[in-house]
Order: sequence, then C-alpha cells, then structure tokens
Amino acid sequence: MNILITGGTGFIGRAALRALINKNHLITIISRRKININLEGVSKIIVGDISKINTSKGLHKLIKKTLDSTDVVLHMAGLAHVSCSLHENRVINRDATLSLARIALTSGVNRFVFLSSIGVNGNQNNRPFTEKDKPNPREYYAISKYEAEQGLLDLSKESNMDTVIIRPPLVYGPGAPGNFNILMKWIYMGFPLPFGLIINNKRSFVALENLLSFIVLCLDYKSTPLARNQVFLISDGEDVSTSQLLSKISKSVKSKTILLPIPVFFLKFILKLIGKKDAGDRLFNSLQVDNSKARKLLNWSPIVTMDQQLKINQRLSDEKNI
Repeated sequence: MNILITGGTGFIGRAALRALINKNHLITIISRRKININLEGVSKIIVGDISKINTSKGLHKLIKKTLDSTDVVLHMAGLAHVSCSLHENRVINRDATLSLARIALTSGVNRFVFLSSIGVNGNQNNRPFTEKDKPNPREYYAISKYEAEQGLLDLSKESNMDTVIIRPPLVYGPGAPGNFNILMKWIYMGFPLPFGLIINNKRSFVALENLLSFIVLCLDYKSTPLARNQVFLISDGEDVSTSQLLSKISKSVKSKTILLPIPVFFLKFILKLIGKKDAGDRLFNSLQVDNSKARKLLNWSPIVTMDQQLKINQRLSDEKNI
C-alpha cells in the first residue's frame, strides 16, 4: 500500500512510521525542513511547508505527483500553539487540510485519515463524550480542527474518497511533548508537588501504542469499510483522577515524590493568576471519552494498559540515559 504521511517527523508521526515499516508499504512523508536523520521505511521525503500548498506551485506539483499513486493519506500535521490566532490555526489546520484533501480526491486516493482532537467535543464534561454529542470546540485549535472535519466530510459525500476522523484525548508515550512528560520528569526527580489532597476528577488518556494500533487499523481501508466517513473517539478505556495518575507515574518511575496538601481552589486561583488557567482545567476538571464505537464497529480494543505504557516510557528513558 502507498501511504502519504504529513507530520511524519513529529511525536506521533515517528511512532507511526515505526509501526508501519516492514509491512510492504511505500511511505512518503512531507517535512517542513530537510531531515538529517535516517527514517527507516520511508521511500520518499517531500520538503515543504504544508501550509504553502496553494501558494507554492512546486510543492503543489510534487504532492499531486505523489498522490497520483497513493492509496491512503494520513494527515497529522497541524498547528497546536495556544498563543496563535484563530486565523493562523485556520490557515494550517483547516485550509491546508482541505487543500490536501482536494488534491487527494482528484488523484484517486481511497481514504483520508485525519488526526483531529477531543477538543472538538469540548474541554470538560460530566459524562463521557461520544461521537453523537454536539461539538463544542472552545479553543482556536479545536475550532479549526472541527471546521476541517466538516469540510472533509462534505468532500467525501461527493466522491469515492472516504474520510476517517480520529479525535484522541491527551496522547502520552516516549518523547511526548507537553505537560505530561514534564510531570513525569518532576516526579522522577522527586520534585515536591502541590497535589497532596484528593482530586476527585476523571480524565481519559490514550497511550501512544493504543492510538497507533487504531491508526494502522484505519489505514487498511479494504479491511475496514465500516470506518468510511466516520468519526471515532479513542482512549485507553480506563479513566483516572489526577491523584490516581500521579500514583501510577510515581510507581512507574519508582519515585517517592512528596505531595504537599494544597487546597484545589488555591491552586486554581494561582494558576489563573499566572495565566495558566487552561493547565488548571486539565489538572482538576473531568474529561472522559467513550471509545465503544471503535470497539463495536471496528472490533478494536486497546493493546496496552496505562501502567504498561508508563513502564515502556520509563524503560526507554532508562536505556537512553545508559
């Protein structure tokens, strides 16, 4: 199978390449800059900024030529910086996505797999989100992702190219960017943390290995016809509170971090004061995901537990430091 991957040099993208090698696939990736490392399993690298797909004739031509012989597109490239404007998010997350999809459509691509975000559903909930819930994107990133989803589904209704949309919650695994790995490092170093009081929330996460298993499943369009033009919410299926998460991480890194008993309302106030309200929401509010549609429709199930993924994280980290 011929696969075009955008975002192939990112955290999830590199892992996806590792999952796809040695499976008789011909893989092309699009990268914004020249890559000095050897990416095993990659047959071709297109150097170019995907956001310039409509303004760069050379890039457009290269992508069109590649897509003419491509079976499936896995589109993961996107802008995720909180400080960026809605316009900046739309240019990359919506406009570039739809431009790539239109070229794919005219080139005869069979399936367009789009990595979106659970933020399309909202930032918090009192019951698990499902695919049937009315979208409620609040941040610019999520708004632009939702608009891209709508455009992709509209295109697919008028063509033979189908779309699969995946909305994961926070993805964790070796080398993950963002707050999850920062938290792991703090706990590993025994840094005192102000979370000694019980935090009664519930949050869904998705292990990198579980997300990859679902992505690989959806790329096989011949074996998953029921995924055609569907939206899927993916998670580990084991929701945890922030307190439980800290306990699991501490166990995985064999740390005895001191947890200071600071009241939650005070922590929220401090985080809001320093402009980190969003971080506070993720720490203290609930955000649950119901993954039953993927389980029932595609017979998918998570392949690792949270404890197993955390052990993989720590083992790879230890090997790196040897």
